[in-house]
Amino acid sequence: MNRSQPRKHPPGLPSREDILAFIRDADGPVGKREIAKHFRLSAQDKIGLKALLKDMAEEGLIDGKRSAFHRMGGVPKVTVLRIVEIDEGEPVAIPASWQPDDATPPPRLRVIEKKKQAALRVGDRILARTEEAGSGFIAHPMKKLPSEEGAVLGVIELDGTGKPWLAPVDKRIRNSSPVSDLGGAEEGQLVLAEPAGRGPRAGVKVIEVLGDPLAPRSYSLIAIHKYGIPFHFSEKVLNEAKEASRLPIGTEKREDLTQVPILAIDPADARDHDDAIWAEPDGEGGFRAIVAIADVSYYVRPGGALDREARKRGNSVYFPDRVVPMLPEVLSADACSLKQDQPRAAMVCHFHISDTGQISDWRFTRALVRIAENVAYEDAQARIDDGTASEPLAHLFAAWKLLAAARAARDPLELEIPERRVTLDEQGRVTGIAIRERLDAHRVVEDFMIAANVAAARALEAKVMPVVYRIHEPPTREKLVALRDYFDSIGKKLALGQVITPGLFNRMIKDIADPAEKALVMEAVLRSQTQAYYGPRNAGHFGLALGSYAHFTSPIRRYSDLLVHRALVDAYHLEQPRAKDLDVPAGTGLSDHDREDLTRITDAISLTERRAMEAERDTIDRYVAAWLSGRVGEVFTTRITGVQKFGFFATIVGLGGDGLVPVSALGREYFRHDEGAQALVGEDTGQRYTVGDLVELKLAEANPLTGALKFEPVDADGQPIEPRGARPERKPRGGPRKGPQKGRAGKHILGQRGRPANIRHQGRGKRK
Repeated sequence: MNRSQPRKHPPGLPSREDILAFIRDADGPVGKREIAKHFRLSAQDKIGLKALLKDMAEEGLIDGKRSAFHRMGGVPKVTVLRIVEIDEGEPVAIPASWQPDDATPPPRLRVIEKKKQAALRVGDRILARTEEAGSGFIAHPMKKLPSEEGAVLGVIELDGTGKPWLAPVDKRIRNSSPVSDLGGAEEGQLVLAEPAGRGPRAGVKVIEVLGDPLAPRSYSLIAIHKYGIPFHFSEKVLNEAKEASRLPIGTEKREDLTQVPILAIDPADARDHDDAIWAEPDGEGGFRAIVAIADVSYYVRPGGALDREARKRGNSVYFPDRVVPMLPEVLSADACSLKQDQPRAAMVCHFHISDTGQISDWRFTRALVRIAENVAYEDAQARIDDGTASEPLAHLFAAWKLLAAARAARDPLELEIPERRVTLDEQGRVTGIAIRERLDAHRVVEDFMIAANVAAARALEAKVMPVVYRIHEPPTREKLVALRDYFDSIGKKLALGQVITPGLFNRMIKDIADPAEKALVMEAVLRSQTQAYYGPRNAGHFGLALGSYAHFTSPIRRYSDLLVHRALVDAYHLEQPRAKDLDVPAGTGLSDHDREDLTRITDAISLTERRAMEAERDTIDRYVAAWLSGRVGEVFTTRITGVQKFGFFATIVGLGGDGLVPVSALGREYFRHDEGAQALVGEDTGQRYTVGDLVELKLAEANPLTGALKFEPVDADGQPIEPRGARPERKPRGGPRKGPQKGRAGKHILGQRGRPANIRHQGRGKRK
């Protein structure tokens, strides 16, 4: 359905505006039943109402489930909230069920506490009635809910009296907690702790000592524990993986491709190799091509402990110092990995590339392959550039030029999203951080993978088989309206009456010559995009400008791809004979559980993917902060990435690392927050700080434990600007106190009364 032309509904139904007004003005939760009752709909009209509500959700007008709708971008009338901050004595909360979405931060609600209720603390969960107030929301607590918090990760600090406190490493938790039981932990150690009781003064008790928080490999360990990423395989899973690794590859039902010079092009530091490619001219201006993928479905079969563990993990998680694999290493790094000169089982996509770059005639087989060479991206690029490339490599680049031409004609979304690369020495210490260079060799592999993914989706559709689609929906109407308003504020136009395509955004970006303005527009377009996810119902891939898209090419590290492989086994009748002497499940296709529970499985792996992305990003932030901790006081060229009323966020150009500049640090002038223009504007001088601007800033703080940075503005001479409200330090009451102390971590400041100070680390600007 074309969203710019909503389909018509029966005349007895209320209008979209009437439904939105009813949801807005209702005193309680509004579901389909309440809407039908309010508008006195007939049984026939109720059927039409269901379709109308679905359309409104797709158009970005409402959100929620059939039992509780609310205006998109709003908050349900009654909902569960989590306290995330105490701001000058006033609790601030976000919806407890909010899922991480880089493009849309959770709404923050001011909580109006009742006088007779116990004071709320960070981490508390409440059932609350909400309402809009001005440009935001407020919440009225109805009841406090049992805590769902598990272990808390933090560093042991001692105050001036020697009392232990837990200083959290999560920048979202802003208060330290008293420690009732150290559990053998010492000052400065990284620990896992859990609530010692239900009362607000019970504090926490240490349940596991993790060691030195600043030691090599600790930063990824922090993320693993913070996000609850499973990183230990049970003995049962390891034994099943070892048994599966002994499966004979067999040639009875496998196509023999061992003589084809297939190449695996990967990062130089790749831990596993699950894809390889080959192309050969067809004599008519096109190419015959092969994408060979590790045959993980042969080793990881439905119903076993190995499969259940892989589904629970959802994907591998990659950190600079380690990988938390979806599969045990006996499979992920050995038996399944496509290594040079080793016979390997593969699932192969054969297809034809026409002289215009169109793919056709795809088919899928199980094959026996022997990879001719594992090549690093940089080496492949160097060989092409200096003319020393082998024939197989040269053919790949020639075939890619056709795919690239077809891609350009398709005009997918082209946003420059730099990837930070952390280099470590043998001891795990940071030796450098840089933006990863984008080579044609990367694009070669990427476009071959996209071709195979498209072929997999279309092949399963043609065979009427279940498909796990990779879905990226178009921007919602609400986000497009916000983007249009923002463009209006900077003198650009976005007409919402036209069909919104990736190419429309590309043209807007391409026409901008000024790098700062281009970054500003690119950031705004990025924020308008929806979060990609997995699902069994096709909604297309907006970013790639593709109607059908699945993930087929990385089954070693993504469970979604494994499900696609299983569907292909069924569709193309590729089942292999069972190894009778090995204790592994029989089938390698889709199980009944796969088919019946596909929606629930895809919802779950979409969440594990987001969890992995956040954990990886957090860890990179900590490494960047560690790298910069020795450069505090230096002035850097930064680009503003986000603006809020309390300040703006900036990232160091060419390095990354997001940090906050509080509005109080911008001088004595008062700055007004222009939300539409994403700018802070000085009321006296008109000085503007806008998303995309380049600004010289001094690095004031770099905390490796939280990954938080703090910047200060400087004047034309590179000198700090005197902050607004600067005044002499107030003397503590009650006579002299013991001086501040710090543990081995050396990063948590202790307050006047001896307890760790409530250091505020604001959230980062929105990124994708």
